[in-house]
Amino acid sequence: MSNPTVAHSSKVPAVTLGFWIVKIAATTLGETGGDAITMTMNLGYAVGTVIFFALFLVLVAAQIRARSFHRFLYWAVIVATTTVGTTMADFADRSLDIGYVGGSSLLFVLVLVVLGAWYLAEGSVSVNNIKTPRVEMFYWLTILTSNTLGTALGDFLADDGGLGFEGGALVFGAGLVVLAALYFFTPISRTLLFWAAFILTRPLGATLGDLLTKPHSEGGLDLSRFSSSAAIAIVIVICISLMRQRAHSAIAPPT
Repeated sequence: MSNPTVAHSSKVPAVTLGFWIVKIAATTLGETGGDAITMTMNLGYAVGTVIFFALFLVLVAAQIRARSFHRFLYWAVIVATTTVGTTMADFADRSLDIGYVGGSSLLFVLVLVVLGAWYLAEGSVSVNNIKTPRVEMFYWLTILTSNTLGTALGDFLADDGGLGFEGGALVFGAGLVVLAALYFFTPISRTLLFWAAFILTRPLGATLGDLLTKPHSEGGLDLSRFSSSAAIAIVIVICISLMRQRAHSAIAPPT
């Protein structure tokens, strides 16, 4: 029988305040970077999706093949999911003409389907023990779909909801504060709260990214998408370097 208190390294970082700071910055970069390719370079949502999805496949394959946690590789995959999530959501909402409500509803169902398949296959959707290739694939597929959903939700509240970019950011920021309170003061499932927070950080980043780069006439600051993306990327690299994130420690179950 193995010692149940022995800790094993997972291939994802520990979920700390620093994790959420970098996650929000990464989602903001996903918005500005995705829009830079599809709008500023005028390549369109379909071409942008192909480019970023190919990048995601390369990076996630490297992540899954890695034998241990590599913080820069991990966050590169996260950024890739946010950029492809931006272009996929915009393609569904605008190019397919199903609107923000239709796109958000479709993507929400897709997130639930992925989580349901993960649970049926593994008996859990917890991020506490991401160590096998199959679990990692479920993990990254959930992140990809949740980041795509988050983009659609951000656009829905900012545009159709009439809140604007600042109002949308405040709403999603308040939602994260509520989730934090539930985490510290209630026994609600930590796994449920994690995925809820993970989804909400995406529309927060999306609205912040739009606030930075959209024209003044649309309520934005009209900053360059490329320079904004570069500045956010530098901030992310500095944060990752300074925080020295470690892999999440999982307690091995008794055998």
